[in-house]
Amino acid sequence: MRPVNEAEVCDIVRGALVASGGLSLRGGGTRGVLTGGAVLDLSGLAGVRLYEPGALTLVAGAGTPLAEVEALLAGERQRLAFEPPDLRAVLGREGVSTLGGVVAMNAAGPRRMQGGAARDHLLGVRFVDGTGAVVKSGGRVMKNVTGLDLVRLMAGSQGTLGILTEVALKVQAIPEAGVTLAGPERGALGLACLRRALGSAFDISGAAMGAFGCWVRIEGMAGSVAYRAGRLKDLLPGWEEVPADWAMVRDAPVRGAQVWRLSVIPTEAWAVAQALPGADLAFDWAGGLIWVGCDPGLDVRAAVAGRGHATMLKGELKGEARAWGDEAPGVARLMAGVKAKFDPRGVFNPGGMV
Repeated sequence: MRPVNEAEVCDIVRGALVASGGLSLRGGGTRGVLTGGAVLDLSGLAGVRLYEPGALTLVAGAGTPLAEVEALLAGERQRLAFEPPDLRAVLGREGVSTLGGVVAMNAAGPRRMQGGAARDHLLGVRFVDGTGAVVKSGGRVMKNVTGLDLVRLMAGSQGTLGILTEVALKVQAIPEAGVTLAGPERGALGLACLRRALGSAFDISGAAMGAFGCWVRIEGMAGSVAYRAGRLKDLLPGWEEVPADWAMVRDAPVRGAQVWRLSVIPTEAWAVAQALPGADLAFDWAGGLIWVGCDPGLDVRAAVAGRGHATMLKGELKGEARAWGDEAPGVARLMAGVKAKFDPRGVFNPGGMV
């Protein structure tokens, strides 16, 4: 099924086609865990509805290709500040990433620690709930939110609460300059250097470590970047400016039969790494994010227990284990209650995270 407008989405949700098995929502199928049910292809909900460069505002259909949006913004020297990753290579998938898929996964790259994730740049959404009704939340300008913030609730819900049909985003001007500093440190010492840089007053927009090296990124006006880079060299002796491909960092530079995304306490990152012998590891957000590529026999959840949360993006789990992990009982009840309100028939992404 491939609806081309919001009304068709409503008809499908209400109709007999979802009486059994539910719907598996797909944008481009390039990110996230694929679930059971009849596939609902949302790529037909495409097209930029509004773009006002002067107001830093963009409104587009959820099925709009991410590449199309990024090209449009680049023509005005603007960008999506949250730097959404392209996970096709690491997950072994094809297809075209869509704007709705990015929002549904609350995707973000190295710049998240400075500017936030996708949800922090959302102005408004339109979506179809599990009864087939259209819900609109937010708008096209920044404003304070009263009541339940449905805009941020939908970001990261991974298609379990509703079908996004339109999103409104604030965008960002591309900075005048940017430099990357690289240091010789690795392991626990390297992560400590990244945390030291992040805790400084020099507004870091990237702090990562992996096979590529140990990198810190600074962006902004040329004079400010030059000053901050000089001060960081004082803070981190031996660090020097280097050419750097941050797209490689952004796109999860690990490989393995299983691929995991770990959100951890940055100061615990090296202890988690030590509990994953033989794994292919890369660290982002000064250790707050760890990408793991490994064989199925490695107990990744045990390594992160008490230190953060593990999500499996690629591979298979045995028995009743879920890719998203098991939530605490209170959290699970809360999530189930929210799911029941938005999707009372359990139509969306059966077997998903809630």
